[in-house]
Amino acid sequence: MKPDNLMKLNIILPIAFKRINAVFIAALFVTCMIIAPSASVHAAPIPPGTTGVKWHPGHYYTIQNWANDDPIYMAQVYKELEATPALRGMQLRYLWGWIEKSPGVYDFSSIDKHLEKLTAIGKRLVIQVQTKSFNPDWKLIPDYLKAPKYEGGAFAFNNWGSRTIDGHNIKLWNPYVRNRLVALFKALGERYNSHPNFEGIGMIETAMGQAITPLTAAQSDGWFNNLIIVQQKARTFFPNTMTIQELNYPRQYLKQLVTAMTEMGGTLGCPDIYPDAPDLNFLGNQYSPKGLYPYFSELSGTIPIAPTVEKVNYLNTRNDKLGHVPTVQEILAFGRNKLKSNYIFWQRLPEYVDQVLEVMSWERQTSTPSGGLISTCPSAYPSCITD
Repeated sequence: MKPDNLMKLNIILPIAFKRINAVFIAALFVTCMIIAPSASVHAAPIPPGTTGVKWHPGHYYTIQNWANDDPIYMAQVYKELEATPALRGMQLRYLWGWIEKSPGVYDFSSIDKHLEKLTAIGKRLVIQVQTKSFNPDWKLIPDYLKAPKYEGGAFAFNNWGSRTIDGHNIKLWNPYVRNRLVALFKALGERYNSHPNFEGIGMIETAMGQAITPLTAAQSDGWFNNLIIVQQKARTFFPNTMTIQELNYPRQYLKQLVTAMTEMGGTLGCPDIYPDAPDLNFLGNQYSPKGLYPYFSELSGTIPIAPTVEKVNYLNTRNDKLGHVPTVQEILAFGRNKLKSNYIFWQRLPEYVDQVLEVMSWERQTSTPSGGLISTCPSAYPSCITD
């Protein structure tokens, strides 16, 4: 080989080896990131046999289920969570039919994704399993529940005064429907109970809607009896996690439901904070049972209290729309002082988010981890896990 060719080879080879080495190092780095994520994302699980319950009271966002996997919307949500210490996490809502694809086959990918992201920034996740839809086109239940064994799985309802089908609710009086819902909670508990950033799991409101085909007394009684059974099972599947039941109506079943939730150490939720709603604030008399809100203050310190602020609550202080437009501070004061809340879930809506974030920046909300809400460990819990 000629001397000038040898010189070219001596120059080219080191450059080539450097390029190969750089590519190899980059590839190795990416591989390591995939197979060995940071410890902050994969937090140490709660050890088996632990009797305490995760307890991180305070303010949380509630995300509309259509936005769970909207990248633009959720990117803004995470930006706001990171910038707002008073927001401790968020609640995501999932229709049953979104999670269970066929009997015992579940898709938890969306939950996993958000739990990992929240853990990475030191925030927490609450999910709600929705067994009632507010749009007849939503996929409320898995397709297999439409079989005769399950009586079709769901019934159509409309809202009071409406002449159209406004949504569907599950036929929870059917024992096979109940058992499939129990199986879902069992699978969720096995996957998420021990995760330290999985803060809670809940079920949607007890208001059933006005069934298009009127329900019998036996069906209504069976519906609520089975709801209690599902919640009792959920407590066993989530011994270290808050389990929530949203309550509102019918009033004649509230005492039964509240008593059961108290005995099992569950959490009382509510889909609305209406400061001036007469029926929700009703103290009861010999002719009519009391509304939901008095139970909250009575049980403060015994079990967790965790209401939600929905869009309608930003618009009026009464559910009959005869009140006034409240401020965010007014809603918060009622939830904190009258309802004695430990957790408040704020529905994140673009038209109200700036007002919520402004209130979250005030000293009353930033001076304590619980954002000014009651943080005492409930007496129904053997102990609280606050790390």
